[in-house]
Amino acid sequence: MTEDGDQRRLVELIDDIPIAMLTTFGPDGPRSLPMARQEVEPGAEMWFITARDTDHVRAIQAEPRVALTFAARDSWVAVTGRAHVIDDQAKLEELWNTFAEAWLPGGPENDQAVLLRVDAERGEYWDTPGGKVASLVSFAKTKLGGDTFDADHGTVTT
Repeated sequence: MTEDGDQRRLVELIDDIPIAMLTTFGPDGPRSLPMARQEVEPGAEMWFITARDTDHVRAIQAEPRVALTFAARDSWVAVTGRAHVIDDQAKLEELWNTFAEAWLPGGPENDQAVLLRVDAERGEYWDTPGGKVASLVSFAKTKLGGDTFDADHGTVTT
């Protein structure tokens, strides 16, 4: 796969997995929490809605380096990059949904609502095309023939 092909595949996989574990590296050390990804752009920039007055926002303001991990039944993605706290009311309104409303009542006008944009610098993915059946076949081949598990793997540096 080409770097462009790998990046497209990385974005496709992220787009299919709505929840990520966000790890920050602030003054208190690494801390991880689940975050609902609102959008992923073709360049692998990811958008999240969060509350402004939180430990993870303070950690990002102190050290913007972050890691994101996404997991589904048959694919896994790990991304490192830089996070930015963004005050953009129009983008917040564009991305707002009922899931965000559950965490931040009052809609995008809530003073605590803010955007996080993560610009991916490096990403890696593992994917087992064909879903559960292909995974079971690959697992059986591994057990019976001693082969390694079949999975597509790619690395992207942006």
